[in-house]
Amino acid sequence: MSSRTFHLGPLVLAPDNPARVMAIVNVSPESFFAGSVASGRDAVRRAAEEAERDGADVLDIGARSTAPYKETRVSVEVEAERMASAVAAAREACGLPISADTMYAAVAGVALDAGACIVNDVSGFEEDAAMGSLVAARGCSVVLMARERSDAPGDARPPIEIVRERLGQALARADAAGIPRERIVLDPGIGFFRNTGLAWHAFDMELLAHLDALRVEGHPLLVSASRKSFLGPVLGRTDAADRLAGSLAAAAWAAQHGAAIIRTHDVAATRDAVRLVAALREKRKAH
Repeated sequence: MSSRTFHLGPLVLAPDNPARVMAIVNVSPESFFAGSVASGRDAVRRAAEEAERDGADVLDIGARSTAPYKETRVSVEVEAERMASAVAAAREACGLPISADTMYAAVAGVALDAGACIVNDVSGFEEDAAMGSLVAARGCSVVLMARERSDAPGDARPPIEIVRERLGQALARADAAGIPRERIVLDPGIGFFRNTGLAWHAFDMELLAHLDALRVEGHPLLVSASRKSFLGPVLGRTDAADRLAGSLAAAAWAAQHGAAIIRTHDVAATRDAVRLVAALREKRKAH
């Protein structure tokens, strides 16, 4: 494991630190899990306050659903308006660092202006060529996710090989933009590979099972498995509202196998799972 130290906003991500918890707050009514949606500034404030009270380390605000299996596109203008309002409301309500979950520089820009300090780009700088330049110019941290190539569906290579390649390509785009490596966190993209040689849920299970192999060039990993659809076929839970137990098991597994950040809809329960893993690891080291 790399001994390098990375930063996600003000958070220091060192190899031996317990996993941090990232709270999901969506202001997109089209999101796949209705329980994560905060409608209006007052709801965003309450969600931000609750996340801070429950022990979140960082808040991730999304203003457009990015679920690849849903037709949920809204205009960049709508996303930017939602994002600016939500980040401002959250900034008023809590002291947590705020991440803007967006693929577009125009949206990231208004989020940073409103008080965000992290950009979480699920396209890994692929969707909007201006995103890398914006992140570099603003000096913020960034999460770069791997996702399936739209121009090469049906890739039958092993999941780890596909995802490592996509993460490497995202890092190359960040390097070209001049973004310091210590400000970059990687996300393997659970849920974003739907047309490979494996069933999509089997692909996601492979990623979780081999997280250690996805730490490309020592970068910390953010794992976002909370309530996601792969849990449905594995556990027989078709409704996202019924997937808390599976989400917590995935969070604990990820924390044990090298994830630096766990992104979750359920902060208090996930915080407990991560804390227990950290305590057990300390106990084991003591012997």
